[in-house]
Amino acid sequence: MKAVLAYSGGLDTSVCVKLLQEKYGCEVVTVTVDVGLARGELREVEEKARSLGVVEHYTIDAREEFARKYIFRAIKANASYQGYPLSTALARPLIAEKVVEVAERENAEALAHGATGKGNDQFRFEAVFRALAPDKRIIAPIRELNLTRKESIAYAKKHGIAVPVDVEKPYSIDENLWGRSIEGGSLEDPAFVPPEEIYEWTRLRRHEPELIEVEFSRGEPVKLNGRALEPVELIVEANRLAGEHGVGRIDMIEDRILGLKARENYECPAAELLITAHRALEALVLTRRELAFKAQVEARWSELVYFGLWNEPLRLALDAFIDRTQERVSGRVKLRLHQGSCRVVARESENALYSLEAVSFDDKSLDQRSVEGMLRYHALQAEMYWRTLRRR
Repeated sequence: MKAVLAYSGGLDTSVCVKLLQEKYGCEVVTVTVDVGLARGELREVEEKARSLGVVEHYTIDAREEFARKYIFRAIKANASYQGYPLSTALARPLIAEKVVEVAERENAEALAHGATGKGNDQFRFEAVFRALAPDKRIIAPIRELNLTRKESIAYAKKHGIAVPVDVEKPYSIDENLWGRSIEGGSLEDPAFVPPEEIYEWTRLRRHEPELIEVEFSRGEPVKLNGRALEPVELIVEANRLAGEHGVGRIDMIEDRILGLKARENYECPAAELLITAHRALEALVLTRRELAFKAQVEARWSELVYFGLWNEPLRLALDAFIDRTQERVSGRVKLRLHQGSCRVVARESENALYSLEAVSFDDKSLDQRSVEGMLRYHALQAEMYWRTLRRR
């Protein structure tokens, strides 16, 4: 049997290669989908996969697709689950789709992943696998063999598998263009204070305040500080700029799909910068009722993506509504970055539903007396309610 494995080069997926070979009798094909990895790391991952005896390894550059079709959609949806700007969750359906494509090319009978039975990724991978390749067997060695983190580390050492973790620092790290997650080990204890060493993107390097301007066209960021950039380049630059000010560091208690509460640590500088700017621009150009309804849509959209339901028809329908609202979301937003904070200080748009004359206390173009008729009926029912109470 041939199995195609979503391969990151980390502990779990490296152990999975050997488990698939030894325990399941599989020929293993590994697939690494580049959604924002360093060039050197990609080479190391491929070399590691081949050293484990895989019959073939694929490295697929999906950065542009991830930025345009996933991250930009997340920006337009202001995507956040319980305060977590979706990053790992956002990339999984794309990775799973590429694994299925390779499996079809390789005529493989099985699809495999390295997710545990306690986490979210098993849902995210398998939802896509079942939708796109329902005839293929799904193998999840870590879950099926009920392995703990320590047991996986011991298995790796026994089989000479080099892994970047140990029992003392068994952190599980995932990163892509849109964010970096760090979990496991001592971090699982909500009372434990994370050491500074776990962070890479949000180490404070700039100590003076800095103004950043973000320009949007139809809800998508197109310029940083007046410079037009392609999607991947823009996101990378936004990560650098915001990260150097310590922006985008999150330490939270998150409700996983299974209902387990988990302590999660994230770094998402670009997401915090761009979504904060996007929200500010929407507040300027969308109506009060559009904003209120869109907030409900955003919550449901984010939950669907977090739960791995990228292929759910409801997500597609919500995208249609979101895209309609974004037709007017064009303009510029200025933000002040300093000591971990990201604060909007100015915004402008040709589509602004804002009248300086109408709102100014020094302008008479809107006659103040004309509001008196509205005031007469504004709280009519409440007035009548209190009137009945006084009669008693």
